[in-house]
This record gives sequence, C-alpha cells and structure tokens, in this order.
Amino acid sequence: MSAARLEVRGLTKRFGGLVAVRDIGFSIQPGEILGLIGPNGSGKSTVMKLIMGIERPNAGSVRLNGAEIAGWPTHRIARAGIGIVFQHSRPLHRQTVLEHIKLALLPDSLLRLAADPAVEGKARAIASRVGLETVLGRHPGTLAFADLRRLELAKAIAREPSVVLVDEPFAGLTPSEVASFSELIRGFRAEGKAVLLVDHNVKSVAALVDRALAMYLGERIAEGTAETVMRDEQVRRVYLGGSIEAAARVSTGTDAASPLLAVEGVSVLYGKAQALDNVSITVREREFVSVVGLNGAGKTTLFNAVSGLVPYRGTIRFAERTLAGTSAAAIARAGIVQCPETRELFGEMSVAENLELGGAHLTNAARTEQLAWLLDLFPILAERARQNAATLSGGEQQMLAIARALMMRPRLLILDEPTLGLAPVILEQLSKALARLHTTTEITVLLGEQNVTFALPHADRIYVLEHARIIWEGPPARFAAEAGAQYL
Repeated sequence: MSAARLEVRGLTKRFGGLVAVRDIGFSIQPGEILGLIGPNGSGKSTVMKLIMGIERPNAGSVRLNGAEIAGWPTHRIARAGIGIVFQHSRPLHRQTVLEHIKLALLPDSLLRLAADPAVEGKARAIASRVGLETVLGRHPGTLAFADLRRLELAKAIAREPSVVLVDEPFAGLTPSEVASFSELIRGFRAEGKAVLLVDHNVKSVAALVDRALAMYLGERIAEGTAETVMRDEQVRRVYLGGSIEAAARVSTGTDAASPLLAVEGVSVLYGKAQALDNVSITVREREFVSVVGLNGAGKTTLFNAVSGLVPYRGTIRFAERTLAGTSAAAIARAGIVQCPETRELFGEMSVAENLELGGAHLTNAARTEQLAWLLDLFPILAERARQNAATLSGGEQQMLAIARALMMRPRLLILDEPTLGLAPVILEQLSKALARLHTTTEITVLLGEQNVTFALPHADRIYVLEHARIIWEGPPARFAAEAGAQYL
C-alpha cells in the first residue's frame, strides 16, 4: 500500500469543558474516499476544521504527505495542498462565475499578480467539468442553489489540492443533483486525490466512499467498509436507537374528516436550498404522530413552518383555521407549542422560574394546578426547583423543556428530537412520560425523531422524511417490513 496522503492521529479538541473531538485517527490513501458520518453534534465538522487549520487542536497529529501540519494557519495548509468545499457558499457577489474561478487560479505570490494568459482557458475547462459552462457570465445571486455548490467545487479544483475536504455536499440537493455531484467527487478519486467526505445523507455517502468512519459525541464508534459500518450494532443504535420493533398500540386519535393539523403541499427554501419539497401530513385530535428521518431531512424545518417561524409555500391549517400570515406568538396562543431540539431554556433562571414563564398566561389557580401535575410527571424537577437550568444534566434540561412547553397547556405539542444525546435511563423516563400523556390527557403530539426505536412505540402513525420529501406513511406495525431496511 502506498503512503497515506493524509494521516490523522489522536486528534482532540476541547471547547471549555466540552470535548468536541476525542482521540480521532484515520488515514486516507491517494485515490481513496473516506466518509465521515454521525448525527448532529458528533464532531464531524470540527474534525474537518482541525485538519484545515480553522480550529487548533489541543492534542494530536495531522500529516500531509508525511509532513506535520497540525496547528498551521489555514492559508499555509491550503498552499500545502489541502482544499475544502464548504457547505455554505460565500461568493463575491460582484464577480461572475468565470471571474470566481479565475481568482482561484491566480498565484498567491504578490510578485506574480499578473495572470497567466492560459488562466482563462483553464477556468473555462474547470467550469465545463463541473457543469457551469452555460452560466459563466452570471453573478452568484442569479444562480440556482446547485450551481452555487458547483462553483465551490470549481474553486477547489482550481487550487489543485492533493487532499479535498468536502462538507455536506448533498445538503439541499435533489436526487438527480446528488447523483451528479457524486460523479464529480468520484472524479477526485480518479485523479488520485484523497477525499474526506462529511454528509448527513448516509445513503449517498455509503454509495460513494471506499471506507466509512462513524462518530458519536466526539468519538470513533466504527470504521470499515460502508456496508460493514452501517450494519454495526452501535452505529444502528446511534441512528435508530436499536433494533426496529413495532409495539402494540391502541390509537386514541379520532377518525374525523377534518384533522386537527393539516399540512398540504408545503415547501420551504433556505436561500436557494430546498429544505422542504411539497410535504403533506395530517394529525388528528389526540393522535400521536411521529415524523422520522435522519439529520438534515427537514424535520425541524417542517415544525418551524407549522409554528410560524419560517416562510413557506403551501397550506397549513390548525383546527380548520388557515395559519398563513399568523405570527408565531399567535400560533402558540392558539394551541400549537413547540419544544425545540435546542431546548432554549433560560440558563440563569431556576427550574421553577422557567416553568412559571411557560404558564404566565394562566390564572394563579390554573398555574398551580398545571405545575403540580407536571412535577408529578417529572418528579426530578421538583427536587431541582431552585436550581438554575444551566446546571442541570442534559436529561434534566430536556425534561424541563418539555414541562415548560406543557405549562402552556397546548392542544398540539411538537417535540423536536427530544432524545438527542440522552442516556438510556433518561430515554426510559421520557418514554414513560409520553405514554402517560397519551393515556391520561387530551393532548395531541407531533414527534420528530431520528431514533426510530423511541418513535415507534409512541406513534399511531409514522411519516418518513428523506431529502425534504415524505417517502413513506403508515402505521408502526408496517414500518419494519416496508421502510425499516431502507431507513439508513
């Protein structure tokens, strides 16, 4: 085997007391693509930034063609032969596509500012290679999202790196665009470059890479061929929560013709990235509905559209009332309350104060009654009542976030990734709390989860969201047979 083009050993990065990356190591040979996968917060992007010099490691080694480069400034690493294709494009808006590529081809030396006469020909050849030949004279603001991503690839190609770091190349792309970008990345392999590929789209990564390394909470959990890694029990537990099993469940949702929540043909763009594409779901009164999908599928965007936090095309109705033009505050007062993935607690306020804020609109009697019920649902919060929210464990913070949302007495509770990063014992407590909500209250729940094992027992119906689209809908009992094998 030839010498590794890029070799990483013992890479560690701390942000205060948080260890974002712990003892990560791998090597990439010339003409090899290594996929770096893992849920949000796994440390993938931090690894990429450490290699590129955007962040400085606390420990570890990064070798490029045998030379140690850990801790070098970014511009020196780029000159040495590492290029990066960023997830988010930040072009110069006054320059055309051709001018962007020509700028990337210019030498770094101040003594050689005059461009080589062959630069334009090279720029046009690169543009043709990535599919930009028909938009050379256009400015970035007029380009489609996929063309902006192609421009980032073109700029990386122009620097002729021996190692290419590609961050989330498939985010916001249609399936046909994903196929096109995959071919471009395979072109790096054919040229003998070493490629490190990070993406949430596990299927596209698996189809493209020679090897995969899975991370979780900053640590390596599996490495090998993509097929081997995706079959790994710990990897499946991280993504799915464990084996996929349907639990017997008696639905309490009504079969009324008019659902409590109706989302019809909703699409959302972030700039030019398609975050949701013609999504439709329904949730009936007292029903528990789960929307499952890997990170980046669009779950949070869907919930934010329902909550009035992002603009959208399509129709959203709640209790037969169209929500278009309604503010987020008015939607919350109408009965839709979202508990976000990020929890958004007031860290310097106590548990009791956070809960009181959630029930600020209630009468004193109603607030006292609701608080007593919630402290019975989550007893640990009674013990922590005077403790500041920022000092709670992750599981306790999640319980507080859910309890604060419930203090508003929602008609529809939206839970976005409530299990993210939680220990099994906390998952069991949350599971029991949700089961109690379902059997003893009138509340309706819309749950967004990557953890299928958690989502299935708490669902009357399941929607699978992939690449901004709903690709499957049905009861939990049919999920394993019809959608489980294709989920990862």
